[in-house]
Amino acid sequence: MKKLIIAFMGLVFFSPAMLADNFDYDAFVKAYYDAHLKTQQPSATAEDLEHYLSFLTDDVGNQHFPNAPDDSREPDGKALMRKGMSRYLGVHSEYKAELIDYQHGYNAVAIKHKFSAKGKRSDGSDFSYSKVALDVLELENGKVSVIRRYSE
Repeated sequence: MKKLIIAFMGLVFFSPAMLADNFDYDAFVKAYYDAHLKTQQPSATAEDLEHYLSFLTDDVGNQHFPNAPDDSREPDGKALMRKGMSRYLGVHSEYKAELIDYQHGYNAVAIKHKFSAKGKRSDGSDFSYSKVALDVLELENGKVSVIRRYSE
């Protein structure tokens, strides 16, 4: 009898969680990655930025070493991302990127990608960089709630 009760409790507590996860991670990664790429292109617009931001929760946390080492979720996290990303919108004269691989698990995605860019800073000086990065995204209700970027 005890085994039957334990089996029943397992069904009650674990089945809904498993059944609720019918999230299409593959489609999400493709759409998210494409939206992010558009914000980095020389022709990036405010509309491209808003489309990208639509993938994020309002209180998104963003950790990007060394510039943003804190991943705390703030009530205005999306607004802070909008403000920060708006400053760099359209500054690239060249931008290339490649999705290397991605993995996903329950409410998390890890995206490995490489990218390079050239452009001008607001002071008129040139910049150029090339990186390989691992973005770890935590998801909540189908949206990104925390972004952690690790790069070389």
